[in-house]
Amino acid sequence: MSDEEHHFESKADAGASKTYPQQAGTIRKNGYIVIKNRPCKVVEVSTSKTGKHGHAKCHFVGIDIFNGKKLEDIVPSSHNCDVPHVNRTDYQLIDISEDGFVSLLTDNGNTKDDLRLPTDDNLLSQIKDGFAEGKDLVVSVMSAMGEEQINALKDIGPKN
Repeated sequence: MSDEEHHFESKADAGASKTYPQQAGTIRKNGYIVIKNRPCKVVEVSTSKTGKHGHAKCHFVGIDIFNGKKLEDIVPSSHNCDVPHVNRTDYQLIDISEDGFVSLLTDNGNTKDDLRLPTDDNLLSQIKDGFAEGKDLVVSVMSAMGEEQINALKDIGPKN
């Protein structure tokens, strides 16, 4: 047919969706839900009775897992909601750069240099103080919908 080669752009995520559908009536407290295109942890769910036109409604209150903002949504319980794929990964902290980025060691021995320090002041000071003292620190990174952020810290003792 044709002798020209075809080049395809490769994507790292293999086209996997950032969210999956789940019926609104089955989403519970402490689960995850997408409200206004933001991944949220559900802190409150209330269900109203079926009305004249027969749909019970679920009222969700969620807190954005990255910026801590409170978001609300009301969805008919029979409809599907988007639920984000949330992953938590632990990395060892190697270095903190002056511009606020961290250098992390992955499980396979590579470094990950594209994450900023967290915006939470308490966690930020814990990471900086522990690093300044020379402790071995493991940070927990939460990722959902193409965003990543450091959300927890584990102290595994002094450096050898």
